[in-house]
Amino acid sequence: MNDELMTVPQILAELGGVSRRTFYRWRELGQGPAAFKLPNGELRVWRSDFRTWLRQLEAAA
Repeated sequence: MNDELMTVPQILAELGGVSRRTFYRWRELGQGPAAFKLPNGELRVWRSDFRTWLRQLEAAA
């Protein structure tokens, strides 16, 4: 399976209206998708991890 790295703006666009601040708040609370920091400080999320996170939210709803 081909996986890709997503940037925070890509994630926010897919979530349709969630603010950057909200996304980072979720991360502070341990409720965001699994991510890692690049040496320049930017976050990246594997698309597969993003999808898994969304499925977990869906299952909990």
